[in-house]
Amino acid sequence: MNIEEEIIAIKERNARVEAEKAWEISNARKITLLMITYFLACLLMAAIGVERPYINALIPAMGFFLSTLSVGFIKSYWLRNIYNHSNGKE
Repeated sequence: MNIEEEIIAIKERNARVEAEKAWEISNARKITLLMITYFLACLLMAAIGVERPYINALIPAMGFFLSTLSVGFIKSYWLRNIYNHSNGKE
């Protein structure tokens, strides 16, 4: 493989990685997973006889949704005080 082919391959890989990262942080992904979580929780709760499964299924679905939120101040603290120390960075 020559240099030009390697550069093209690297650019194609970078484009794929950027697209995958965009999907990972997209609202469309979060909403899709939220709906799947809610639907599966409804089915399970109905199957095991939980009262009002449509209401009770909101708990795990909302728990998932909250877990996807970026908690900025905690993230900043972690990056500054934990990540940098564990990697020898200051």
